Amino acid sequence: MSKEKLKEQVFLIHRIYVKDISFEAPNTPQIFEKECIPNMKFNINTDVKELKLNVFEVTLKVRVIVQSEKDLVFLCDVHQAGVFFISNLNEQELRHCVSSYCPSILFPYARTCISTLVTYGSFPQLNLVPINFDHFFNKHKKFKKDDVIIN
Repeated sequence: MSKEKLKEQVFLIHRIYVKDISFEAPNTPQIFEKECIPNMKFNINTDVKELKLNVFEVTLKVRVIVQSEKDLVFLCDVHQAGVFFISNLNEQELRHCVSSYCPSILFPYARTCISTLVTYGSFPQLNLVPINFDHFFNKHKKFKKDDVIIN
């Protein structure tokens, strides 16, 4: 061990808040009368901004679209954000923290918000399954910037 004093890693949650929220059910009340076979699409993204030294805003963007055949049943967008103080992590640890650990903290809040909005829209409760952000972080890490992914 070198004579250099090891610095303690610090992680603090300053705030957790809803940054943007939207719920649309344009085909109500007619959609309530139709026999519905729902098809759900789910999209999730993160956005990270360094606000000042060691202070980061992480925004988890969750979109749920439910359709029945060609009719939109509802669309729900929640941008759940948090401000985090993170210090003394190396570059790889910091990337993991803001891309996986912070979204893992934010997701239960977004999930509850979506469930509440859907219920307030008079639809059956929607419970999104937990997400393993470490899995997606590690999967994303394997791709190099020159890789091309074709769906």
